[in-house]
Amino acid sequence: MTALENRPRTAVLVVDMQNGVVGNAFDRDRVIGNIRRLVDRARAQDVPVVWVQHSDDDMPRGSESWECVPELERLATEPVVHKTYGDSFEATDLEELLAQERVGRLVVTGAQTEACIRATLHGALVRGYDATLVADAHTTEDMREWGFPVTPEESIAYTNMYWSWTAAPGRTGAVAPTDEVDLTAG
Repeated sequence: MTALENRPRTAVLVVDMQNGVVGNAFDRDRVIGNIRRLVDRARAQDVPVVWVQHSDDDMPRGSESWECVPELERLATEPVVHKTYGDSFEATDLEELLAQERVGRLVVTGAQTEACIRATLHGALVRGYDATLVADAHTTEDMREWGFPVTPEESIAYTNMYWSWTAAPGRTGAVAPTDEVDLTAG
C-alpha cells in the first residue's frame, strides 16, 4: 500500500506517446492499442488519466514530433503534464495534480522503456507511490546504434522483470499485462 496518507485512488499515466518518441518504436501499434484499451477502461471506472508530454531541443513544443500520436485522444478534462526531464515528476506539476485527486498508486504506460518509463517509475516510488508497470503497454526503439546493448524486446522484458521485484518501505512496484491491471487497487 502507498506510503502517502489519505491517497486511496489510482491514476493511469500515459507517458510520452508522441510522434517523435514512438515513430520507430518496437510493436508500436499493439502498444498503442493496449494503452487505448486501458484508458477506455479507466474512463469507464472514473479513474484519472494523466497525459505526460516531453519537449526538448529535438522535439520543441508545437512541432509535429511533439504532438501525441493520433491513435490516442486525450479528453479535455484530462490533464497534461509538460516535462523536460525523463522523470515525469521532475520540475512538473504532476505531484500537485495527483494530490488533488488523492492518488497514491500509479499505473504507468508509454515510452521510452529504458528512459522516461524507468525514470518515472523510480520517481514515483521514491516519492511514496505504489507504481504498476503495464507489461505490454510500454515500448522503445532500437537503441543499439547508440551503444545500448540489447534489443527493444530484451529491454522491455528486463524492465518488466526487475520492476516486478521492486519495493520500498510502505510501497511496491508491480507489473501486470493490460487485461490484468486492477484499476481499483490502492
